[in-house]
Amino acid sequence: MDLASYSFEILTFLFVIAIIAGFIDTLVGGGGLLAVPALLLSGIPPIYVLGTNKFQGSMGTGIATFLLFRKKKLNWETIKYLMLASFIGSIIGGVIVQFIDTELLSFVIPIVLVVIAIYFIISPKPKVRTKNSETNKNFEKYAVPTVGFYDGMFGPGAGSFFVMTGVMLKKLEIIQATILAKPLNFASNIAGFIVFFSFGHIAFIIGLIMMLGQLIGAFFGTHYLLKANPKVIRILIVVMSLVMLARYISSL
Repeated sequence: MDLASYSFEILTFLFVIAIIAGFIDTLVGGGGLLAVPALLLSGIPPIYVLGTNKFQGSMGTGIATFLLFRKKKLNWETIKYLMLASFIGSIIGGVIVQFIDTELLSFVIPIVLVVIAIYFIISPKPKVRTKNSETNKNFEKYAVPTVGFYDGMFGPGAGSFFVMTGVMLKKLEIIQATILAKPLNFASNIAGFIVFFSFGHIAFIIGLIMMLGQLIGAFFGTHYLLKANPKVIRILIVVMSLVMLARYISSL
């Protein structure tokens, strides 16, 4: 893509949105609900929007996964097959979306984002559990590859879906489910990135600019993690997403 066709104002807008998305993603997840509408609003073709979001989003999940392994919060032997399932699901989803007409994507992506935003509003908060992890074939065989498939095709909210399924199916405590979700989300992000890169559907310079914003946002998000009210931020992310989506749709 030709970076010269994007003004300094648009690039600054994407950078600021990435900071906010990184901040929110660190606290409650769902940063893609801001990044995707922002990229759409900036006039980037829908297929590039999905690929660029996958590119810039992989940085955050990658760093989180690395640190969790380093702190021995994750065990490779127990997580590797789940990561593979997520990776394969995302590869399939990513390949399929490459053959969907761009005009159809312009129609479908906003609908998907609205549905996910509504889900964020009405979904119950996961209950805190004290039980240890339980083996659950439905989680391993169906939930993980399905969420990976969704992440490969679209992406926003995938991390939250991994957490939700971990709580509901594996009976994990919410913190454990969040830890487990990071490598699964990283695997699906990397798989999606590989597919979109193979098809040449990534705006690398824009992705790098947003990646820098994500890192800044994540830095500040980490410092405010214990002070923030998750419910307020959850509402803010939905409101901002819907406002940007409404602005994008009105410009069509």
